[in-house]
Amino acid sequence: MKKVYGSAAEALDGILHDGMLIAAGGFGLCGIPELLLTAIRDAGTKNLTFASNNAGVDDFGIGILLQTKQVRKMISSYVGENAEFMRQYLSGELELEFNPQGTLAERMRAAGCGIPGFYTKTGVGTVIADGKEHKDFNGETYILEEGIFADLSIVKAWKADATGNLVFRKTARNFNPPAAMCGKICVAEVEEIVPTGSLDPDGIHLPGIYVHRLIQGEHEKRIEQRTTRAA
Repeated sequence: MKKVYGSAAEALDGILHDGMLIAAGGFGLCGIPELLLTAIRDAGTKNLTFASNNAGVDDFGIGILLQTKQVRKMISSYVGENAEFMRQYLSGELELEFNPQGTLAERMRAAGCGIPGFYTKTGVGTVIADGKEHKDFNGETYILEEGIFADLSIVKAWKADATGNLVFRKTARNFNPPAAMCGKICVAEVEEIVPTGSLDPDGIHLPGIYVHRLIQGEHEKRIEQRTTRAA
């Protein structure tokens, strides 16, 4: 199966449709699939639901799709650093399903393993638990969370081989692997595609079986919060 495509637009061709649920990798400004997000913006696909740790900032990450009003709903764990996100949410233009960070990651991972739901103590007794099934185990109360089965996963990795085996760097590994696992189709963008067989099997973070399409590109290295001190 051919997995390597020439551009983000080519890799998304025939996949995008209005109203779809997209799982997107990234942690803060690290590991954001920026090329694929730009291609989605340019395609004009609308009424999208994104499951992602955050929505980037106003001019980067999912923030660029908020600017063009292509996002209908966010399933997120962190919603700071984005003024347009805040404006749309407070005005009722954007729906938000707020998840604790570990719960969101596990909802993605669980779906990728074919698990439709799981019980967790996180969120019990808070608004997170409203409307969810409660169940007691060994005298402790848990709530039922459902796996996130996305129509499309978009992720960003450091290296890949032509079969789609992925290696992530540091914080980019937080949400990209579970996001990649939960989509019916996964498209990955990477900084470098290396010859098949050159990656150490013990160093592969996500097996290529999860990755359907792949592109290589140039990426911006943003710093989310720059802190300096006088010399």
